[in-house]
Amino acid sequence: MAISLTAAAVPCVKSEQCISSSASAKLSALSSLQLRFPANSGKIGISTPRIAVSSRARNATVVAQAKKQTYSSLDDLLAQADKPVLVDFYATWCGPCQFMVPILNEVSIALKDKIRVVKIDTEKYPSIASQYAIEALPTFILFKDGKPFDRFEGALTANQLIQRVEESLKVKQ
Repeated sequence: MAISLTAAAVPCVKSEQCISSSASAKLSALSSLQLRFPANSGKIGISTPRIAVSSRARNATVVAQAKKQTYSSLDDLLAQADKPVLVDFYATWCGPCQFMVPILNEVSIALKDKIRVVKIDTEKYPSIASQYAIEALPTFILFKDGKPFDRFEGALTANQLIQRVEESLKVKQ
């Protein structure tokens, strides 16, 4: 049995995330690498916990996907929003900001009927960061009716972020 890895097995999601030419060359070199298992080994036993899953769950699709939309300004986005908007001000070099990526996805799914989650890169849009006096990353601003009505900084767990947003929505309605 032989398994080979090809460079095509690594998809490019965004142009800025594409593999550099040197990394691509290394992947191409690896693509000829083959993993060989001894012929007399028979079956390979892999221990995994057993979880009862219905056939529906096995065929389930992704619950939510990020939508990349373009607006001429943050003000346009806020004006068109039909529900409160949680804006995450981040930078690609910020460790806590990267920690928040899966958490924001989880929060976005959990609160999909209550809020909309938007991310703004402060390196690409310094004027927006300046407009809202962003001095620490990550900074979260919750907007309602186009105006900021809650603000907090720092990395949080999904449960902490959900609780903070829900409490803010209850108190300031």
